[in-house]
Amino acid sequence: MVITKEKSFFVYGQKEIDYLRRKDKKLGAAIERIGIIWREITPDPFTALISSIVSQQISSKAAETVWNRLNFLFPELTPGSIAQVDLAEIKACGMSERKASYIKGIAEAAITGVIDFQNLNKLTDAEITSKLTSLRGVGLWTAEMLLIFSLNRPDVLSFKDLAICRGMMNLYNLKELPKEKFERYRKRYSPYGSVASLYLWALS
Repeated sequence: MVITKEKSFFVYGQKEIDYLRRKDKKLGAAIERIGIIWREITPDPFTALISSIVSQQISSKAAETVWNRLNFLFPELTPGSIAQVDLAEIKACGMSERKASYIKGIAEAAITGVIDFQNLNKLTDAEITSKLTSLRGVGLWTAEMLLIFSLNRPDVLSFKDLAICRGMMNLYNLKELPKEKFERYRKRYSPYGSVASLYLWALS
């Protein structure tokens, strides 16, 4: 998670809570018990995506260390600043050469206009996912997390997220969760799947 001076949080309120409680009694009871969840977001999608790459497949503590080193290397983390340094300098922050190359690739995509990060929020969820997953190192789960934790999109429920699936299984006392059953719940929560995600994570 990116630490910023001005913290921003995923925005939802009583309208979304009331809707989910009407649609699903078990989820509603969990929401009542847990209360409002404040999840920090990173409003700049370019920064959020670089942070996601840094965090892939390492502990949160290790990710924080690497992120701090990267921010020391780049006082202003921009596509231009990343393009100006060698791959080895990025790697020296404590990541693999592969991850460093992913970061260079994302910066290049921004500079060349392959992805217009400043106007990304004007696209639909599907369009954003399609564009982001065309980048090396960016899979569907990473794109879906950016939709929630950068762009504040309201209706994202990721089957690729193991904790969400575990939370759903705990909530409904399920021994297994085939994609078809997951989709039924996803449709039930829509158009506020992202809010449901927050509570399913808490239940995992």
